[in-house]
Amino acid sequence: MNTIRFGNRKITPSKVVCVGRNYIEHIHELDNAVPEQMVVFHKPNSSITTQLNAFHEEPLHYETEICFLVKNNRFHGVGLGLDLTKRNLQSQLKKQGLPWERAKAFNGSAVFSKFIALKDISVETLNLELLINCVRIQHGRVTQMMYSPDTILQELQRYTTLEDGDIVMTGTPKGVGVVQAGDVFLARLKSEDKTLIEIEWVAQ
Repeated sequence: MNTIRFGNRKITPSKVVCVGRNYIEHIHELDNAVPEQMVVFHKPNSSITTQLNAFHEEPLHYETEICFLVKNNRFHGVGLGLDLTKRNLQSQLKKQGLPWERAKAFNGSAVFSKFIALKDISVETLNLELLINCVRIQHGRVTQMMYSPDTILQELQRYTTLEDGDIVMTGTPKGVGVVQAGDVFLARLKSEDKTLIEIEWVAQ
């Protein structure tokens, strides 16, 4: 089973639960419809990695997200993640009205930073930024989300059990694109202007 790091400990998530279409500008950039209810899909433990790949049967697209670690039915930790997507396959599946899992839940499709405790961090102040080759490509705040982290947690708990160690990915802001081999990704999780996590991935 794959693990993530929380402080100095290794945690084994049973699953990753992802929220899609949670930033209006990202919905518009992909020419999607604004959903009438929260869009949710799952990634299995086998999708978890720390390695950023540019290709898996087809070129991959990146989506940077604020991610939460679950403990005792609450959000206990926070980190950064890349939701990697087979965009061409996803488009084909959507046109046919089929589920997205083959485009979203493949091995290595959930790339995570370390996680830190949420204690003394105000969730409303959280924001992320992604720089690729020193150019800022994505920036998004919790306050821009259609569904806040608290709302996401409540909605998920209506239909599924979140086990200790599970991860919730909360959606991506605008600026998604293709991963190119050799690209240097620098992602930061901030509370207002204070950097909480900084992580670098080099695309393979």
